[in-house]
Amino acid sequence: MDTLNPLLVSSSAGLNMESRGGVWKNPTLICVPIMADSIAKMVVDMAKAKASSADLVEIRLDTLNSFNPYEDLKVLIKECPLPTLFTYRPVWEGGQYDGDEKERLDVLRLAMELGADYIDVELKVAHDFMKSIDGKKPEKLKVIVSSHNYQSTPSVEELGNLVARIQSTRADIVKIVTTALEITDVARIFQITVHSQVPIIGLVMGERGLISRILCAKFGGYLTFGTLEAGVVSAPGQPTINDLLNLYNFRQLGPDTKVYGVIGKPVGHSKSPMLYNEAFKSAGFNGVYVHLLVDDLSTFLQSYSSTDFAGFSCTIPHKEAAVKCCDEVDPIAKSIGAVNCIIRRQSDGKLFGYNTDYVGAISAIEDGLPARLNTSNTAGSPLAGKRFVVIGAGGAGKALAYGAKQKGARVVIANRTYERARELADIIGGDALSLADLACFHPEEGMILANTTSIGMQPNIDDTPIPKDALKYYSLVFDAIYTPKITRLLREAEESGATIVSGVEMFIGQAYEQFERFTELPAPKELFRKTVSKI
Repeated sequence: MDTLNPLLVSSSAGLNMESRGGVWKNPTLICVPIMADSIAKMVVDMAKAKASSADLVEIRLDTLNSFNPYEDLKVLIKECPLPTLFTYRPVWEGGQYDGDEKERLDVLRLAMELGADYIDVELKVAHDFMKSIDGKKPEKLKVIVSSHNYQSTPSVEELGNLVARIQSTRADIVKIVTTALEITDVARIFQITVHSQVPIIGLVMGERGLISRILCAKFGGYLTFGTLEAGVVSAPGQPTINDLLNLYNFRQLGPDTKVYGVIGKPVGHSKSPMLYNEAFKSAGFNGVYVHLLVDDLSTFLQSYSSTDFAGFSCTIPHKEAAVKCCDEVDPIAKSIGAVNCIIRRQSDGKLFGYNTDYVGAISAIEDGLPARLNTSNTAGSPLAGKRFVVIGAGGAGKALAYGAKQKGARVVIANRTYERARELADIIGGDALSLADLACFHPEEGMILANTTSIGMQPNIDDTPIPKDALKYYSLVFDAIYTPKITRLLREAEESGATIVSGVEMFIGQAYEQFERFTELPAPKELFRKTVSKI
């Protein structure tokens, strides 16, 4: 494995921010891929791209069902309200064109002659192609020479050599697209991008590569791709232009933007980017918050060790590993044995771990307890003396068990493997049982149930950790899941007469504290609630 030079780079190398009407805007362009099967549909989509605030369009000629080069290219160039990039991608480079190679390159030369702004030529044929247009290339035309790797992301040294090979073709713009097997692969593309002396497009395919498509604006990439519709992509992992502009505030990202994100596996379901990016924008805070699909937490934190990567929310399955990865851990997080918030100190890059889960969850449960439960114990917590059943012995389970115990509840841990339940119960001073036995566990009525596992989370919304007929013994049921807001467990609990508390409450509660730790600004609580209500 390569030793990653861990992005201890100044992301401001060679970047200029442009002022547009008093608002800072980075120079990285947003290109919408146009991949329709007819010219008429392409013309419609080009108008949509313009309306979506794209800077240019990539016209993928290889997606057309029928194609009359001279006539069709004239129409496309004439009708396009934005600068045009023509790509005619062959099958051997991941495209759909499977015809004669000379004809394909003739079409690109014709596009050039008819007024294209950019054309994309694959490295394999670039030397010959550039020779063929020598002395004929219009001044406004820029040639992008591209290399696509659908298997992996090479080492920094190999990537550097690849840039040099592309430059040797006399390309105007270097384009390197690789595949992320792990999110740490993207760090190598950032390194190449930030140090490049020539205009460069460096993108990484797949869900683990998503950050390359957003943070290229920070590290000085020439352009990124944003699709008109979710799922209709020209390469795996492309975000929509709407998300780039409105979720990630792409135009405002720059060299000094601090990067935050939610670390998990899976992580695509998380709504945290909506919450934090909206709050960052509202507070005028120069940060961006992204999804981070991480396989190994320790390697991730070592690879992204620059203070540019300033803070992280940790979710399943990394909360316990985070305790070991931090330089210092808050005593409460240490007692719980789980960290859900990591802050990188700007002065020395040291990592500090906190747990904000338990406050959010316990407060939400206390607030949700019916008045009839509060009467006997008005002074202390309404949880005091209650039997509190926690499903799950992972990071969130530990946080809830710890919080409930602190409030005087009698805690029971139920877990798929009894040994893990017993281990946690022994630590906090409670009882344990296996999840399979939970259905028959009803020593009393009016108990409290808290699910901290992912059972019932999207897409598995028909799953539930406990049969419906066992729910009548609980007066309140909480589910840490917030996608969907009402899980099958909560729906059946409500039908059984219990008060229900959704994971949204825990999500908002823990986010208040994380936002304040990230920004050192007061959390915009009303905005958080408003944003979450729209999710």
